[in-house]
Amino acid sequence: MVCKAARVTAQPVQTIGIDARAASEVPAGRGRVVRELLRALAERPDDGRRFLLYAREPWTEVPLDRRFQWRLIRGSDPWWHLRCARAANAACDVFLSSNSYLTTWFLTIPAVPIVYDLTTFDRSMRPNRRSTVIERATLGTAVRRSAAFISISQATADELIEHFPRASGRTVVALLGTSPVLASPAEEELRSLPEPGFVLAVGTLEPRKNLPRLVDAYRSLPQATQERHPLVAVGALGWETGPTLDALRSLGERCRLLGYVSDGTLGELYRRCAVFCYPSLGEGFGLPVLEAMAAGAPVVTSNISSLPEVGGDAVEYVEPEDVASIAAGLARVLDDDSRRRELSDRGRARAEEFSWQRFTEVVLDTLDGVARKRPGGAGEAA
Repeated sequence: MVCKAARVTAQPVQTIGIDARAASEVPAGRGRVVRELLRALAERPDDGRRFLLYAREPWTEVPLDRRFQWRLIRGSDPWWHLRCARAANAACDVFLSSNSYLTTWFLTIPAVPIVYDLTTFDRSMRPNRRSTVIERATLGTAVRRSAAFISISQATADELIEHFPRASGRTVVALLGTSPVLASPAEEELRSLPEPGFVLAVGTLEPRKNLPRLVDAYRSLPQATQERHPLVAVGALGWETGPTLDALRSLGERCRLLGYVSDGTLGELYRRCAVFCYPSLGEGFGLPVLEAMAAGAPVVTSNISSLPEVGGDAVEYVEPEDVASIAAGLARVLDDDSRRRELSDRGRARAEEFSWQRFTEVVLDTLDGVARKRPGGAGEAA
């Protein structure tokens, strides 16, 4: 059984350990989730909880009050996880494993990993080889040792339980939120951005993002449409980027590659685009879709995986493996001003249903629910 946004009445634990490495080490994805979790925790009133943040380097973008303490541990994997677990066992009541399943192997206090997706178990997604080896080797043991799991979508929770039935009854869904940082662009970064009206694609350049099919769909649009709406691609280089880069570059001046951009710049791009297109082959959540909707961008996205959970009835859906379907979805939105306005309005309303505060509440409720106290405030074995 999967519990969605369940609340518990357990007494809040006093000391929560968090793997906070991603806040300073990962620009997008998991890094954004951890940063927004820390922001939301810092905005909450003091309820007696204390947070020990385990990392290699501290994240200093947001000042954290006396409830938060950084515990810096040097070393590379897997030794970092062993040292972190030993430190957390001695000091914490419960541990949130936000960036790896390996730490749970060494914890004697209750452990709660965040499950972002199961793409490494689907070879058709052509996942990163290193991540595939690590996650396939560590998740099974984590399922046996962890007290609960936090999944960022129902689709991901269902996949986890399909692969690991023992996770049933211990998996809680906590949907992600939108970031206020995206509403605060840095002026010095905006001068060279494209003029409004482009088609925007966002995401790490990797096979799962399906950009070669997007390029084929875009190329099939009328020439006048392409001239009015050039393609802009945003995202850091991932793996197996050759086919993606070749496809994007084949459009010549009709396509502009911006690489990784700051949160503020990304927010401005969402606001300037004529349509945001995200034809992914599978997502754990699909945070760019939510961010685009919050910024008022009309969205075209895939009708599979977790994306309908995010988009609801506020986006234009397409079949991601069908180039003609992607092209038709783009044309329906680009050629119809009223449709764009409708999707923009619906998207903003839909995005208001998601928040990092609600995500954080579910995380805290889950941690409270699995914690077992022992004398002195540290947790006993799960």
